[in-house]
Amino acid sequence: MIRNATIKDISFIHKLLQEYGKRGELLPRPLSRLYDHLRDFRIYEEEEKQMGCCALQFCWEDLAEIRSLAVHPDHTGKKIGAKLVTHALAEARQYHIPKVFTLTYKPGFFKKMGFLPIERSDLPLKIWSDCIFCVKFPNCDENAMMIHL
Repeated sequence: MIRNATIKDISFIHKLLQEYGKRGELLPRPLSRLYDHLRDFRIYEEEEKQMGCCALQFCWEDLAEIRSLAVHPDHTGKKIGAKLVTHALAEARQYHIPKVFTLTYKPGFFKKMGFLPIERSDLPLKIWSDCIFCVKFPNCDENAMMIHL
């Protein structure tokens, strides 16, 4: 089941993103930013057990970003990530957002979901406001990918 995240999910989301951040597979987000963007997050759970998370953040009238996609290591390989992305894309369609992008270290996964590589410079400058807080700024090594809905 995929549901909206609640305040009680913040700890789970933070720990999960920190774990993948330590592995270098995802950029972690500060706890304060998670509270700021709680409404962007969806949680995948089964039998009331949180297994994954994903955020869809609206950037502009025609552009949204999939962020912070992570599945608990005990539950990888179960297509949970694909279900979360599919849900996020459906939500973008509901809002008539024609383009969704992601910055990822897992381009193969997103390619299977229909995303294509793009140049980071093709994204609006507004996107880069979060980059200032990144430990890798200004040497971003994530892959920019986009899907047209």
